[in-house]
Amino acid sequence: MAFSGPQKTVMQTVGVVVLMGGLAWASVPFYDWFCRVTGFGGTPGQVSASSGEVLDQTVKVRFDGSLNDGMPWEFKPVVREMEVRIGETGLAFYEAYNPTDKPVAGQASYNVTPYTAGAFFEKIDCFCFTEQVLVPGERVQMPVSFFVDPEMVNDRDGKFVHTITLSYTFYEIDLPEGYAALDQDSATATN
Repeated sequence: MAFSGPQKTVMQTVGVVVLMGGLAWASVPFYDWFCRVTGFGGTPGQVSASSGEVLDQTVKVRFDGSLNDGMPWEFKPVVREMEVRIGETGLAFYEAYNPTDKPVAGQASYNVTPYTAGAFFEKIDCFCFTEQVLVPGERVQMPVSFFVDPEMVNDRDGKFVHTITLSYTFYEIDLPEGYAALDQDSATATN
């Protein structure tokens, strides 16, 4: 079936709108994947084990924690900074507290500054890999294990990095199904 004149223009316009919508939908997961793979924008990598190589050079790692608007938790690093040898596995903790009278679910977004260090900052395990749920009054310490890839000392810009800041921002997400039922039960009990 061949289209002519106005019909062809309408079909081309619809095609462009569908294509642009598809690209917009796919851009967020693609960008997230790209940042994790390349360290672009200070996004640290995720690995299953340490590098095995530990250098005598050290780097200072600072820890920062914040909350997105409307997130009712309290959230902060337990230790504000530590010095680790490059390649050595570090372990840090963040503390979260839910002062509300209902369960609250959260997810942490994170980045590393300076951005140059993002490609060399590797997380082995982190609370940010999964959603977190705190029941009313719950206080937890959440670990993050990491290392700085020894390749950083050979990088044109990375070799000048002596301090790295790991930042997390927690934002509220919908409660998982099992917790959502608990939240409804507590809401009906208070009415």
